[in-house]
Amino acid sequence: MLILASVACGSLGWSGNVLALPLAMLFPALWAMSPSRRVAALVSAGYFLAASRGLPQGVANFYAADLWPGLLLWLAASASFVAVHAVALTRHPGKGRAFRYLVAAALTGLPPFGISGWAHPLTAAGVLFPGWGWWGLAAAAAGLLVMVTRFWSAAAIGLAGFWLWSTATWTGPNLPEGWMGVDLELGRSLGRDGSLEHHRGLIATARISASKGAQVVVFPESALGFWTPTVARLWREGLNGLDLTVVAGAAVIDAQGYDNVIVAVGSGAAGILYKERMPVPVSMWQPWLRWTGQGGGAKAHLFANPVVEVGTTRIAPLICYEQLILWPVLQSMLHSPGVIVATGNGWWTEGTSIVAIQKASVTAWAKLFDLPVVMAFNT
Repeated sequence: MLILASVACGSLGWSGNVLALPLAMLFPALWAMSPSRRVAALVSAGYFLAASRGLPQGVANFYAADLWPGLLLWLAASASFVAVHAVALTRHPGKGRAFRYLVAAALTGLPPFGISGWAHPLTAAGVLFPGWGWWGLAAAAAGLLVMVTRFWSAAAIGLAGFWLWSTATWTGPNLPEGWMGVDLELGRSLGRDGSLEHHRGLIATARISASKGAQVVVFPESALGFWTPTVARLWREGLNGLDLTVVAGAAVIDAQGYDNVIVAVGSGAAGILYKERMPVPVSMWQPWLRWTGQGGGAKAHLFANPVVEVGTTRIAPLICYEQLILWPVLQSMLHSPGVIVATGNGWWTEGTSIVAIQKASVTAWAKLFDLPVVMAFNT
């Protein structure tokens, strides 16, 4: 029953509906009720695998392969989450169990274990305590700790009260004045099509957005393909005469691999704005290639550039995978950004709820810290 409940908890909580996120906070109670480490491992696996259920299909889409590689990667991705929670379990109630869960939650939220720390229950803080900021995060953490004690039912009732109130008064995060996000439906061609026609089409879209009053236009991850001096010059000339900044995804290649970046370009200047801190492990980030001297894969800039500036606005950039894990968001929030900018290239997620989950996660964090958010995704 505990395992079935954890599967339901992960599946419903991470359905892509932001208001369902607080269901994930039941997981610690189920974990604490486990009579043994073996059961705790199965409960943890049930929760994590249900929450990340779109991964096998996504991997199959990405590599144009059958489901088996995706299933293996799905199981591998759960290993750290399951191992940490299995080792942390204790049958002794009280402060000791709460402390052990605190350690487990911290380990699965921070590198190295947090590199695959999807579906962290703390993400629900923004739904329960919108606008509370760090106090809301602390309140959610305290609620999770009480959930592993004998008073879990009282904690559940209290959190449910906050949930009902929040649901009744819920409004989505605001779009910052003068900003516009552009969603694309270009499928797998985005990032691979470097033709002049492709860039001219995006420039035309940017100019139309400017005619509607936009001062900053955000395009999805990989929208500009490979970032070269030629591409930069093309975009500068295309935006000539406009009081407009385009913020868009691109890739920069060198002998050691490539950087997944966000660039900012206007009529007068163009340059790299942000380098992704945590690319998708395995499909993009392949550190073993560098360890063995082969080179290749995307570089991870881990704790670099948590905030960057567009004009006078400090933004917290989150590219794709960074929206699913805890520490990039919290690191950015430590630097008091004014806007969250979330981009993604989710063509490979067709048939899954991964993009919806990314958007729900970003929305929850934006609500927690009362920040406007701009999203731009390709599907």
